Amino acid sequence: MKKMLILPLVCAVFLAACTMAPKYERPEAPVPGQWPEGPSYQDTKQPSGASVPAWRDFITDPRLREVVAAALANNRDLRVAGLNVEKAKAMFGINRATLLPTVNATGNWHQNRVPADLSSSGSAYTAEQYSVNLGLASWEIDFFGRIRSLKDAALEQYLATDEAGRSAQILLVATVTQAYLALAADREALQLVSSTLEAQETAYHMIRKRHEIGLASELDLRRAQTQVETARGDVARYTQLVAQDENGLNLLVGAPVGPDLLPRNLSGVTLPRDISPGLSSEVLLGRPDVLAAEHRLKAANANIGAARAALFPRISLSTSIGTASADLSGLFKAGSDVWTFAPQIVMPIFDPRLWYAYDVTKLEKEISVAQYEKSVQTAFREVADALAEKGMVSQRVAAQQSLVDAMAVVYRLSEMRYEKGIDSYLSVLDAQRSLYGAQQSLILLRLASVNNLVTLYKTLGGETPP
Repeated sequence: MKKMLILPLVCAVFLAACTMAPKYERPEAPVPGQWPEGPSYQDTKQPSGASVPAWRDFITDPRLREVVAAALANNRDLRVAGLNVEKAKAMFGINRATLLPTVNATGNWHQNRVPADLSSSGSAYTAEQYSVNLGLASWEIDFFGRIRSLKDAALEQYLATDEAGRSAQILLVATVTQAYLALAADREALQLVSSTLEAQETAYHMIRKRHEIGLASELDLRRAQTQVETARGDVARYTQLVAQDENGLNLLVGAPVGPDLLPRNLSGVTLPRDISPGLSSEVLLGRPDVLAAEHRLKAANANIGAARAALFPRISLSTSIGTASADLSGLFKAGSDVWTFAPQIVMPIFDPRLWYAYDVTKLEKEISVAQYEKSVQTAFREVADALAEKGMVSQRVAAQQSLVDAMAVVYRLSEMRYEKGIDSYLSVLDAQRSLYGAQQSLILLRLASVNNLVTLYKTLGGETPP
């Protein structure tokens, strides 16, 4: 009996590593091996390989670093992503446990009354039977690797979910950082429009006094008034934007952010660390979404092995050993032992569903290949776009700064000409509008410049937050 039980176990151990899944080969990346080149990509690549720092090294501002840490601890979307990873891990454990036999202990008490006309003795009687058994319940011996292929597929699905969780972490770091920077930019813009309103109100009061004594026309007075009302409307608009930015940041963090951690303006935020993707686009293969797509491709490849194995015989084993007796007192006496040994083999002869299922797994693999290639192409495009912006945004900021400086001089000269009566207030108004618009555009460009660093960090895959 022991030999009959041990033989299937030994065979299962030796054949457990065998599967009928095709040998996995990573598809060729459908993108160029180097990043794009041209006028838009000046000073964006370094000869050394890409070095994407951890988020704590990438974010150099201490207050922003504290806000991001709070978001990683409290954000509900990230919490759901983490729970999904744990769920996938548990599902993998279930599939892996299928390789092992299930051992059950059972106890039975059977009582049966036999009527007289069915009794061999001609008298009615009541029969009793007591039994206790320990055994295997229909354990499939995985000779052809069907269960192991399913286990491998579950493992790859778990790893894909784990990469999705890492991607959610990187996305949260980038989103919180950009929301924080947007709040800083809007607060700086609010300071600009508030100071502009004060200057416009001062100019309006001055022109009103000049108008009262006949030195300024009513047209100049109304023009000055339009500037005051425009600035007052901008103050209200940016006050609203700042409040909404704070609400959005609180939602991302998952808790109210303390006033001492909020930025006063964009100029007061320490810029994130600059990074470079290097020269080779192979760095994209380490992005979490690309790795997740590859794990799903490996899972589809393993499912082919399970579908192939389903076309071959299945061997299962049911066995038990125990004791039985007609009397409870004699249940564990010598000579009351019982055992069963029931191996079973099922050979599929004609089942078209198995062949269609096999075709489905092959098509699913082709779909996974296309999805993997699309993820690589998308990653390449995102990094290339970020590099194109990085190559030009610094020049745009420098040009805009020069424009602001020039418009400031024009505005100052226009005011002097108006005060001396050389020019009308219309020239002052035009110069002030141009300067005001140029200053607002400069804030937006500086925000775009720092956001570009965050985008490049995110598109290169970042690093799993600790």
